[in-house]
Amino acid sequence: MRRPAARTARNVSVVALAAAMLSIGAAAPPTETPAKAPAKAPEKTPAKTPVAVGYGGAVSSVDKDASAVGIEVLRRGGNAVDAAVATAAALGVTEPYSAGIGGGGYFVYYDARSRSVHTIDGRETAPRSADATLFQEDGKPIPFAEGVTSGLSVGTPGTPATWERALDSWGSTSLRQLLKPAERLAKDGFTVDETFRSQTASNQARFADFPASAELFLPGGELPVTGSVFKNPDLARTYAELGRHGTGALYRGDLARDIVRTVRTPPVDPDATRKVRAGDLTTGDLAAYRTKRQAPTKISYRGLDVYGMAPSSSGGTSVGEALNILESTDLARATQKQYLHRFIEASRIAFADRGRWVGDPAFEDVPTKGLLSQRFADSRECLIKDDVALTSPLAPGDPANPVDCAPGGTAAPTTYEGESTTHLTTADKWGNVVAYTLTIESTGGSGITVPGRGFLLNNELTDFSFAAANPAVHDPNLPGPGKRPRSSMSPTIVLDGRDRPLLALGSPGGATIITTVIQTLTGHLDRGLPLVDAIAAPRASQRNSATTELEPGLYDSALRGQLEALGHGFTRNPEIGAATGVQRLPDGRWVAAAEKDRRGGGSAMVVHPADRP
Repeated sequence: MRRPAARTARNVSVVALAAAMLSIGAAAPPTETPAKAPAKAPEKTPAKTPVAVGYGGAVSSVDKDASAVGIEVLRRGGNAVDAAVATAAALGVTEPYSAGIGGGGYFVYYDARSRSVHTIDGRETAPRSADATLFQEDGKPIPFAEGVTSGLSVGTPGTPATWERALDSWGSTSLRQLLKPAERLAKDGFTVDETFRSQTASNQARFADFPASAELFLPGGELPVTGSVFKNPDLARTYAELGRHGTGALYRGDLARDIVRTVRTPPVDPDATRKVRAGDLTTGDLAAYRTKRQAPTKISYRGLDVYGMAPSSSGGTSVGEALNILESTDLARATQKQYLHRFIEASRIAFADRGRWVGDPAFEDVPTKGLLSQRFADSRECLIKDDVALTSPLAPGDPANPVDCAPGGTAAPTTYEGESTTHLTTADKWGNVVAYTLTIESTGGSGITVPGRGFLLNNELTDFSFAAANPAVHDPNLPGPGKRPRSSMSPTIVLDGRDRPLLALGSPGGATIITTVIQTLTGHLDRGLPLVDAIAAPRASQRNSATTELEPGLYDSALRGQLEALGHGFTRNPEIGAATGVQRLPDGRWVAAAEKDRRGGGSAMVVHPADRP
């Protein structure tokens, strides 16, 4: 399911936002002078803009209200981690079909003090009762659509635990304070625009079948009216509860029991004809959930260090392998045709290898080091020819035994991943940086709202393979007890040769996240595009499929014919991804960059705008 375009700029209640901001009082890191008393909060949320330059830190997200919350945290002395959590909580209010406390994600953090990168895997997990047949009946996979809208697809949420783990490790402000702006935003509401209405319309039939979802998102049985104020008092109370008792309240106690009851007995309208399967999530599954602190992936590219998310995400390994493949080509001097041809082929190869080798490392022997080795990349790069395109499905290579140009064995298909995801990027005045991607999977997740709690549950378990494509070949992404489904989320941080941040970025978009990040990185680092223009450039996405997806800017250009002459096949995709990023300039200023048009455009902000040093 394609995620509809994100909402265009919204206005929130000025009084509500200002009051919420005044509740934040973050302390600077211990080595700094304590922050002075905060100035008066802005009287209104600034308009959306895709790029901002200045000092004091930066925030980039899809939503101006969420970005404004993060900036205010920075302005009042909070750090990049504090700002990331507060921004994510606000997105849970204003982007409820993309992310929220019913989902999960991946958090990548650069610590300026130690000049090191750390990550948190906050991916959802399957129930401990799950096995490889989770999505099968009578030995056959159930229809995908029936898996999406079900309790069966709901994994244990990881987002609240991610917030707590990040703040405990690197934050300087309490979760209670950081949830206040989002709580107030949920209580007092925001103005509905056409895109929010269209997102709701695309889910209208699903939401109508679940009374709690219908009550929240279809007031009076109708779509929310453009220009009306959308409020979510249940979510405001849930945030207040998490603030008082910590995120453990979601994993134990009444809230946990509410989630489990909703999953095991989905509250379906008696008149609904939809077949809604129950899940097997238990309170024990929630109580046992843990995030994972783990080492990031790391490769060297053009003298820079590129850090990403290790498995269970395939983002770090796939982005890293593709960049290793591309490093042998002078992309700066290549024609646009040569550049796109090489980018497409490197993406094809990386996806061929991820399909065979990447899964949850707690259950699978994932050869992360081998996938990221330059030796393996070189053995795969020699498959690329300048005068003819590769064909898909391409067979994987073997990172444990790299053989130059080896034809490989049986190809593994790319599983579907929902595109209803969001990415935010933050930086602070001390030089700390966060790249954070979070999601509830499909647009509207499972479609099931926890009654009285104000948030949608994820359908992340549909990221598992429903069945092995070839029973003779091991599929590392089949379900298992407590297993994390493979993801394509690719929050990425790039450091210069002295371990200082150069840029950070990420994107929503399901499996297209990986190709979006690769293309944005090479567009900026190799092709010399300013970050905001590298984000805006028309995109291509090849994921070891028969055809490559092209946005209209490429599909309708002469380049398509030139590439077709090499044997490439293409399909048109109206929109691929929606990236956000930050960049550190040599003079110490931050650039915040977001989409110019995709998903309604993004919101880039800095604490102290300054076009000149």
